[in-house]
Amino acid sequence: MSRFKGRPMDGLPGRLPAGEKVLWQSVPSWRALARHAFRIRLVSVYFSLLVIWRIAGSMMSGHDLRYAVVSAASCVILGASGVVLFCFFAWLIARTTTYTITQKRVVLTYGMALPKSLNLPFTAIEAADMRINADGSGDIAFRLPTGKRLSYLLLWPHVRAGTQGRAQPVLRCVLAPQEAAEILSQALSVAIATPASAPQKTTLAHAA
Repeated sequence: MSRFKGRPMDGLPGRLPAGEKVLWQSVPSWRALARHAFRIRLVSVYFSLLVIWRIAGSMMSGHDLRYAVVSAASCVILGASGVVLFCFFAWLIARTTTYTITQKRVVLTYGMALPKSLNLPFTAIEAADMRINADGSGDIAFRLPTGKRLSYLLLWPHVRAGTQGRAQPVLRCVLAPQEAAEILSQALSVAIATPASAPQKTTLAHAA
């Protein structure tokens, strides 16, 4: 992982080496991030149940419906504020994140306060797994060699927990993930056919 100061150049920490081209570039969907990373649906359900419990408890104590609804207003405000806050964070993350696939690597540029970048050369990728969400967005996770360890906290939400506690970097909540997976697969095939950079065991798998 490398850190850089200043404004990213076209979603990258700097100019690409001569001969290396960008094949695909995208950003996370903030709506999908809000749903799948911040779990706003679960948050909404939790506060909805809390409101129902508050109203029911108030009425069981002898209060009328109007009083019960008013007493539950604080829960409604708190829940709505939480959902709005999570959506705002998801929007900020999407606004400051760029995913890039080139002929030789995958680059994650992210960070709201301190811009950071994660370079994943094809030679450092053992396999890639794609998962499609119900809303059409998708994640592409990368399995790295055993010796490569990344910080889960520093990478979140562009990460998932892999086997043996190893964090796996993820292109999170991208739209048209099939297109990204196809481009990545083709780029990996070309890299495998090139002896100088051959990641011999790299595969791209689809996870439901």
